[in-house]
Amino acid sequence: MSRKYIFKEYVLATLGVIVTSIGVVSFLIPNAIAAGGASGLAIVLNKLIGLPVGVWMYIVNGLLFLVGFIVVGRDFSIKTIYCTFLLNFLVDFFDRIVPIPKYTEDLIIAVLFGDIITAVGMALTFTQNASTGGTDIVARIFNRFFASPMGTTLLIADLSIAIFAGVIMGAKLGMYAILAIIINGMMIDFVLKGIESSTQVIVISDKHEEIAKFVLNELERGATYIEGKGAYTGKNRKILLVVLRRRELGELISFIRKLDKSAFIIISEARHVIGEGFQSIGNVF
Repeated sequence: MSRKYIFKEYVLATLGVIVTSIGVVSFLIPNAIAAGGASGLAIVLNKLIGLPVGVWMYIVNGLLFLVGFIVVGRDFSIKTIYCTFLLNFLVDFFDRIVPIPKYTEDLIIAVLFGDIITAVGMALTFTQNASTGGTDIVARIFNRFFASPMGTTLLIADLSIAIFAGVIMGAKLGMYAILAIIINGMMIDFVLKGIESSTQVIVISDKHEEIAKFVLNELERGATYIEGKGAYTGKNRKILLVVLRRRELGELISFIRKLDKSAFIIISEARHVIGEGFQSIGNVF
């Protein structure tokens, strides 16, 4: 993997963490909405023992990583460790050192806008093959030893934090925390689908070599030849298989339209694309 690609991943992951921290500090912390994760648990612990939320996040994530390293081993990427503790730092920084505005005391608005902002930030971080730690580590431990699905375990862990919040801070805030967790999960899925939406394109054309070169050199994507034979003509020909981000599809179709108006093209949605340039296999399910 090139240094340029790695640098791009870190820049985008950092941007995602910054956006997430703004959502947490501006909407969730001021209204004591424990929307799961290390930040949610830190909000509840802040009400029990008056340490700042950012400090509690350092403690919670530090303990979780320690347990993770002991139990699971070094199965954590450098990017995940970087994003986790960068989020800790930024939450503490924006909450105490250089405070940013707290926008509302309306709990519904806080849940909706807090979830939307944090979901966009977390989804952007996830697309760069990283995460922000927290209950992800718990889910990974249970997945390793009990083969429990990561998504299900993560939801149970986050809901447990919301129930804990209800016990400590009252049923009303507990229910808002559960609502925030549900909305956050739906928003992350929605944003990820938009960011990572991929398309499979099958092209049958006599100009397949020029199309393949365009895909490789201009779009910087891979292409695969499949040997085919026309049922009617009996003619052997090469079929081109390409997988792209949806935003790149227009460029390819425009190029083919100019090059070969008789090309036969099949376009279908690819629900999951795993491999270089798309999702890492370690971040699927």
